[in-house]
Amino acid sequence: MILSEKIISLRKKHGWSQEELAHQLNVSRQSVSKWESGSSIPDLDRILKLSQIFGVSTDYLLKEETNEFPQSIPVENPTDESLETVSAEEASEFMEMSINSSGKMGIAIAFYALAPELLLLLGGLCEYGNYGITEGMAAGIGIGILLLIVGCSTAFLVLNDMKFESYKYLEEKNFHLAYGVEAIVRRKKAEYAQTHRICTTIAIFLFIICVVPLMIAAAVDAPEIIFVFCINILLLFAAAAIFLLISSNQKNECFDILLQEGDFTEERKLEKKKTRHFGGIYWCTATAIYLGWSFYTNAWDRTWIIWPCAGVLFAAVCGIVAMVRGKSEK
Repeated sequence: MILSEKIISLRKKHGWSQEELAHQLNVSRQSVSKWESGSSIPDLDRILKLSQIFGVSTDYLLKEETNEFPQSIPVENPTDESLETVSAEEASEFMEMSINSSGKMGIAIAFYALAPELLLLLGGLCEYGNYGITEGMAAGIGIGILLLIVGCSTAFLVLNDMKFESYKYLEEKNFHLAYGVEAIVRRKKAEYAQTHRICTTIAIFLFIICVVPLMIAAAVDAPEIIFVFCINILLLFAAAAIFLLISSNQKNECFDILLQEGDFTEERKLEKKKTRHFGGIYWCTATAIYLGWSFYTNAWDRTWIIWPCAGVLFAAVCGIVAMVRGKSEK
């Protein structure tokens, strides 16, 4: 039986109408009707409440292959009492916060790619066009807007990170989930899997085609100002791809964090503890090089190349650090 059929069966077994069940769950009768028709699925809190009201496990409600009505809720397997237990309420709140902030985080990080847009455009118009824009005006406005965007994006990311301070232990320590929570998290992850794959595929496609305008301009020997526009289009495509990757990964990551899978297994957490300061040092160094080189050469229209190079190099350097650390521990 599927969830909708089990709700109907359990409700009738207890002799309740849809209105009576809705009253106990503090929802409308229409909500219960939608659950039983299969047009919607109860959220995490309602699943847990249904489990308590009917006296069955969440596994029984969620697993379609479980058809027999359980006589009692199964006893949990013994767990390490030294580990912290994540309750259903904590897991639900963490997933909700992560999902709600994913789009905003994607926008904030995508704006890092968009930050040089105006500077590049004004610089190109100043150098290759007759639009009355002086070099000082282009540099002043462009750099000012760039720093403003970077500052606002950074401030948002810092504030957003502070909101998750109470959940940092989920990424850094081992824990176990309260009974029934794992099944619900896995179900939500499975429901989002298709969307995650689509977003990732589109992002990769955008990264691949973002250089096409530049290649076409080079092929037809276009004027220099056209190359400036093509670079701006490249950054727009890259920003869109970054948004899709960050927002979809943030949503998918919250499930992996709770399930302690992927990059959040016990081994990965231990590895991150040993290298947790590396990322900050690396990106602070990259920023210092970017600003130093840009102010020294005043070539802001070219120094932006540091960021994509630094991003690609970061993965390689992380791999090298992990290899060196692994050899030193043997």
